[in-house]
Amino acid sequence: MQLFFHRVDLRLNHTFTIAHDSRDVQPTLIVELRDGEHSGFGEATATRYYGITIDGMVAVLDAIRERIEVYTLTSPEIFWADMQPLLADNPFALCALDQAAWDLWAKQQGKPLYKLWNLDPAKSPLTDYTIGLDTPERMVEKMQERPWPLYKIKLGRPAEDITLVRALRQHTDAVFRVDANCGWTADDAIRKSRELAALGVEFIEQPLPADDWEGAKRVVEQSILPIIADESCIVETDVERCAGYFHGVNIKLTKCGGITPARRMIARARELGLRVMVGCMTESSVGISAIAQLLPLLDYADLDGAMLIANDPATGVTFAYGKVIYASENGTGVRLLRANG
Repeated sequence: MQLFFHRVDLRLNHTFTIAHDSRDVQPTLIVELRDGEHSGFGEATATRYYGITIDGMVAVLDAIRERIEVYTLTSPEIFWADMQPLLADNPFALCALDQAAWDLWAKQQGKPLYKLWNLDPAKSPLTDYTIGLDTPERMVEKMQERPWPLYKIKLGRPAEDITLVRALRQHTDAVFRVDANCGWTADDAIRKSRELAALGVEFIEQPLPADDWEGAKRVVEQSILPIIADESCIVETDVERCAGYFHGVNIKLTKCGGITPARRMIARARELGLRVMVGCMTESSVGISAIAQLLPLLDYADLDGAMLIANDPATGVTFAYGKVIYASENGTGVRLLRANG
């Protein structure tokens, strides 16, 4: 296999604000594996919150380039197991490599990846569309720009959260999900769960700081709404820890190291009776298409990353009013439109 990198600055349609970050451009790295006939693509974004840079991902992958390029890809799971010890300190780079391996392998088999897993797209949940934290007027404008059956509302101003959701509710009958991004206390979450339930909110994502397990226990026992872990569920071992502290987990491929561990996390969550969501970063169609292969396994999906950007460098899955439309191409369905770097 040959290894190639494509650096892309994704331009956001709107300034994207959450509790701990605000940005207009999202740097991302697309990893390509070529076998001479097919190309497989994977992606991971830079993120200050986790200390991940594009240069850092390129450096760790370049350091093992020879190991990758002499590798005979027969099983993406075995490939991940062989690469993981070499990339343990950078799961984002591992994720991009793993996605590219799955895409390449499925293209070599001549089938879409979800079909090789015997998954039924008819069982896929709808994806939400994220409304980043802003003024109520701007958030309403964003909803009106993209009518959608399901919105994920980013919160982070505790004194204003309920007022904000109430203002948005006046403009749509869509289902709401709210993401507090670690910004509340346990008392906040318990009290607000009652008010949010009355406003048509489906669940609350990560209301407390990731390390507040005592508070999480109180919230999961007293909240009117389901509580979904995000920052508290990063890697495989976190799934078991979340049982009894959350009603479900949100799995991010970039954080856990790719499709391979994500599938195991989904299976373990099911064994523990947890609801399962898979989310995204602000990724292009490369990363979103990889994640979408898992959709029939999920209860909830947050795969709107490519819809938030103005210069998608690839084609792949698309969404029609929340429903996934799989691409006709094999693998994850990705086709790169232009190369960078």
